[in-house]
Amino acid sequence: MRQFGWMVLLTALASHVVAAPDALVRYRVEADAIAQPLAAPGDAGRGLEILTGRDGNCLLCHAVPETGKRFMGNLAPPLSAVGSRLNAAQLRLRIVDSMRLNRDTIMPSYYRTDGFNGVAASWRGKPILTAQQVEDLVAYLQTLR
Repeated sequence: MRQFGWMVLLTALASHVVAAPDALVRYRVEADAIAQPLAAPGDAGRGLEILTGRDGNCLLCHAVPETGKRFMGNLAPPLSAVGSRLNAAQLRLRIVDSMRLNRDTIMPSYYRTDGFNGVAASWRGKPILTAQQVEDLVAYLQTLR
C-alpha cells in the first residue's frame, strides 16, 4: 500500500525548540520502508548526538552500548547491530512514523505531525526531528553492525 505524508521541518522536544518551519517534505511509504531520503545524506556523527541527546532521547528506551553512554530503560529492543538487521529505508520509516508498523508502539513518531490527541497548541504541526536529523540518525544507526 502506498501512503503519502506531509511534514514540516521543525524540531521540538519538551521545551526544546531548535528550528522554525522551512518546507514541506513529501515521502512515500512502501511496505515497511521509506526508500527516498528526506534530506541530504546523513552525518553519522550528528546522528550519534541526536541518539544520545535531548532531540532523540533514544536512550530512554533503547540500550546502545556502542555509544558508551548510560541508557535509562529497556522498554524497547537494543539497537546494537540494528544496521545489519534493517536497511536505511526500513530505519527511516521506524524513525519517521513507527506507528505505521505497530499501532500499539510506545516509540514516538519523530517526523509525523497529524493524528495525535491532546497535543498542546504550541506543539501542533511540529515534528520532533527535522528531515535532516532523521537522515543523520539513519546514518548513525547504519554504522551499528
